[in-house]
Amino acid sequence: MSWNVRRETRADAASVESLVARVFGAGRYAKTAYRLREGVEADTRLSFVAEANGDLLGSVRFWPIRIGGRLSLLLGPLAVRPELRGRGIGIALMQRGIEEAQKLGYETMVLVGDEPYYARVGFARLKPRQIRFPGPVNPERVLGLGLKPGALESLEGPVARARLDVAVAAHAVGLGGVN
Repeated sequence: MSWNVRRETRADAASVESLVARVFGAGRYAKTAYRLREGVEADTRLSFVAEANGDLLGSVRFWPIRIGGRLSLLLGPLAVRPELRGRGIGIALMQRGIEEAQKLGYETMVLVGDEPYYARVGFARLKPRQIRFPGPVNPERVLGLGLKPGALESLEGPVARARLDVAVAAHAVGLGGVN
């Protein structure tokens, strides 16, 4: 099976949301990573879909965050149709996002996920308490990727929203953000 990775468009939004709901379920909204995305628009320059013959196979988005005051990216959600997992679609989506993020001058990106999978594109577990999410996160699942030499090693501090695009009540409970 061959597919094409391309930038996500507004016309893809409903299909992407449906895929993410199918893959992650309603419980995704309770996760800390989702709390950081609430009220923030994904970087549209870094939102990609994989498709074949007009069918959506997978998607990935990247979100601006601040870690210790430094701009970074939060990868996710990365969603691939369950019946198509293991075919390289997710890896291809991430690779495209990583390449584009480097071109845009981003220095680091982080995520909460399974190290064996994400290590295939260069992510590694961060030192305990190197970065601190504003809610419960399993420290063994906090992964980072340096897009410039030495950038990941010097990354430390609290994780917060980089900005707030739409006012949300969660902003008042310490997730941060600058307008």
